[in-house]
Amino acid sequence: MDKVRGRLCASPAWALAMLTAISTCGFIDRVIMQVLVQPIKIEFGLSDLEIGAVGGLAFAVLYGLLSLPIARLAERRPRIPLIALGTVLWSIATMLCGAVGSFFQLFLARVGVGVGEAVGLPASTSTLSDYFPPDRRTSAMAVFFLAPPLGAFIGSAGGASIAELYGWRWSFLAAALPGLLLGLMLYLTVPEPRRGGHDSTADDEHVPTLMTVLVRLWRRPSLRHILIGSTLASMIGFGVNAFLAAYLSRRFGFGLAAAGVTAGMIASVPASLSVFGGGRLADYFGRKNARYYALLPALALFITAPLYMLAMAQTEAAMAIALLATVALVQYVYLAPSAGVIQNMMHPRMRASASALTGLAYALIGTGLGPLLIGGLSDHFSVGADPSGSGQGLAMAMGAGALIYLWAGVHYWLASRSIAADFQRPLDARADFS
Repeated sequence: MDKVRGRLCASPAWALAMLTAISTCGFIDRVIMQVLVQPIKIEFGLSDLEIGAVGGLAFAVLYGLLSLPIARLAERRPRIPLIALGTVLWSIATMLCGAVGSFFQLFLARVGVGVGEAVGLPASTSTLSDYFPPDRRTSAMAVFFLAPPLGAFIGSAGGASIAELYGWRWSFLAAALPGLLLGLMLYLTVPEPRRGGHDSTADDEHVPTLMTVLVRLWRRPSLRHILIGSTLASMIGFGVNAFLAAYLSRRFGFGLAAAGVTAGMIASVPASLSVFGGGRLADYFGRKNARYYALLPALALFITAPLYMLAMAQTEAAMAIALLATVALVQYVYLAPSAGVIQNMMHPRMRASASALTGLAYALIGTGLGPLLIGGLSDHFSVGADPSGSGQGLAMAMGAGALIYLWAGVHYWLASRSIAADFQRPLDARADFS
């Protein structure tokens, strides 16, 4: 079967396109919950804290249980079949979200969606690292990480429009169908690349232990700070985005479709420029000075925090939206450089595990705690400042949460101090024990 897939298409560009399309569908399946907050909240009588649990923690549960064992399997076995299987499974789970009859059933269905990221992301980044050489990996990751903003727009605009016309349950069905097709296409058209084909170290098929991966992430200061910084940035990013459509509805009276389309536009075009531009600029300047792989994200995060707080202080919809779109231009600069640095500092048979460990942190702390944090703050502020439900309490919660971007930026600045030396250290799995 590998020979058949190789004859169909062995192009790195095609592999990148397929994996990006699958990741986009995965993000649609995740983000669609965000634009359906209001109708689901009303139908099941939920609080914002419960919405945060369904939108974030539910996804993180299965991811936390499965990501590391599957990543270890991906270090030893072909990764393409694993990604294809995960895509089909999370699409089925998304479909089931439209058939639930209670909060508990919805929570369980969202747990099932977590299998997609658990299977797909670690194996996908590892696969792409074997399709592209080190000096092009961050640029390839920049394309791959266009999936979140693209998925955010499609999921927000499409999901809200379908929900307004046919009901929120049909939105989940529409989101699930493309993943079923793409999973099959990936399996049939993308061959498994040779591990380490673009790296200086030989692939001897020996798989380093998970402890070896953990030691590398912790003992190399730049990796440690990038992991902490990106986790903090993902936490507040997932948190505020989970309530963006609800914020537009409560604060400015937007209808369901208008809120979804607007939130999708904010999280798509400017965010795509942020992701792609961040990756390309990091590769361009990083070839001259490796410190830029960390300095660019640090600068972007330092700018993001005050801009977001300013946006949440606005009382006019047009000004708030303009500021939020400006924020999105710098908000996601950290994504591609972070993934590129982590992959470039790992042995070929450590990359899926490293991606799983970082993804686990993003899931449990980012996706899991971010929406809970904003939801809990919103409930708290709304009691005293917003008893009428005008959205002021939610705006206060989102603005306060944005301060975490400053904390994340400090870690990227600290990473810039040691990243050049860390890049000079060997990829060999034993290098961090000497």
